[in-house]
Amino acid sequence: MRPPRTPDRILFVAGAWALALIWLLPLAYAVWTAFHPAEFETRFALFAPLTLENFVRAWNAAPFARYFVNTIVLVTMVLAAQLILCSLAAFAFARFEFPGKNLLFALVLVQLMVMPDILLVRNYATMGSLGLIDSILAIGLPYFASGFAIFLLRQTFKTVPRELDDAARVEGCSWLGLLWRVYVPLAKPTMLAFGLVSVSHHWNNFLWPLIITSSVETRPLTVGLSIFATTDSGTEWSIITAATLITSAPLLIGFLLFQRQFVQSFMRAGIK
Repeated sequence: MRPPRTPDRILFVAGAWALALIWLLPLAYAVWTAFHPAEFETRFALFAPLTLENFVRAWNAAPFARYFVNTIVLVTMVLAAQLILCSLAAFAFARFEFPGKNLLFALVLVQLMVMPDILLVRNYATMGSLGLIDSILAIGLPYFASGFAIFLLRQTFKTVPRELDDAARVEGCSWLGLLWRVYVPLAKPTMLAFGLVSVSHHWNNFLWPLIITSSVETRPLTVGLSIFATTDSGTEWSIITAATLITSAPLLIGFLLFQRQFVQSFMRAGIK
């Protein structure tokens, strides 16, 4: 049975449509411009010819294959490090008692309030002292630990009954075995939800990779995309939008194919 159309419900639905249109209009413009010749950048014609030339020119104007490899390596490396390190930290906060536990966890929460841009200079100096400037490792290393992941996993681990700990320990399972065989399988929805956030963030991250890299061999997609804004021939929106769609296509396609799993993972993880 459908809920009644109360004024509040109508207002919420109208607000949802308004937000959807605000998000869709720029995307629709980008798709229109990318698939049509340059003379249709600023005007609409119902039977305007379609073309893939803009994508061919954009792909040939930059080494996108290398940028894709760099980005995939980056997001995979960062996510793997975050899940391993943050799972260990969250398990310690959820199940162990040790001096300074509350203070350390408070510091983890404080990290959530610190803007990453504040740490750019310090992080750059650290990467320089380690000899890692202009490397993929330098892009990802400052993000190997995530306060957000530790907080989410700790909250999930605390819901696991301690009787499972006792049963596993009686069977001779070590603490690492307990984490891997009991806690990690139960926390898969939370890990998937965080993984989506992490991959999306590092796929689209721009400022830090721009600062720490200077060569094609280490640049991710977002930094490579910036070259289209500095061409000598002026702004060619058809090429820029085509390059933008090439960059964002994997995330859009992934979301459209697995949107049901995405939503379910967030609901099971309890993320509001």
